[in-house]
Amino acid sequence: MRAVSRVEGRAVVVDRRDIDTDQIIPAAWLRRVERTGFGAGLFEAWRADPGFALNQPAAAGASILIAGANFGCGSSREHAVWALQDYGFQAVIAPSFADIFRGNSVGAGLVTAQASDDTVARLITALAADPAATVTVDVERRTVAVPAARLTEPFALPDYARWRLLEGLDDVAVTFKHADAITAFERRRPAWLPSLAAKAHAAGPGEHG
Repeated sequence: MRAVSRVEGRAVVVDRRDIDTDQIIPAAWLRRVERTGFGAGLFEAWRADPGFALNQPAAAGASILIAGANFGCGSSREHAVWALQDYGFQAVIAPSFADIFRGNSVGAGLVTAQASDDTVARLITALAADPAATVTVDVERRTVAVPAARLTEPFALPDYARWRLLEGLDDVAVTFKHADAITAFERRRPAWLPSLAAKAHAAGPGEHG
């Protein structure tokens, strides 16, 4: 996954709390076997309403989503994160996030900026006055800003999540960070125990899995 230090662009406000993963990407879309193409199903039911936020001209090309508390609650489907990213969102700003959704987001490189209720309210007010205003989410400094409104506010992001985003580390890349320790552990395993090396030898060239 690519490293993320800063997200800058237009923002869309979906001023609703408790947005669950089934609203983000309906279960009917989970039959897909790819990790791409889910953007078309993002907020599918809500987008049938012409007045929905994503259907407004100012939402075109938006890279930041601003929403209410407890964003991403519901089932643990990773597809919710993939749908947001496939649509073009690189960051979500909300007062709180469901734990599993936040974990899935970190693993996929989607920034979850946890801002206070007051901060979110100020962002919504600023964008109501200027829907096309540029919003900046700075992962390194943990701040969100609307320069045109002279607004800069902090947001919470755990150190571990910040490190992974800045380094561009998905779950596999984090594992590879410990490759030497894994190799050393495998060498110490008694010969009669199952091991990765034994499995590789048994599978033969080109048959590992």
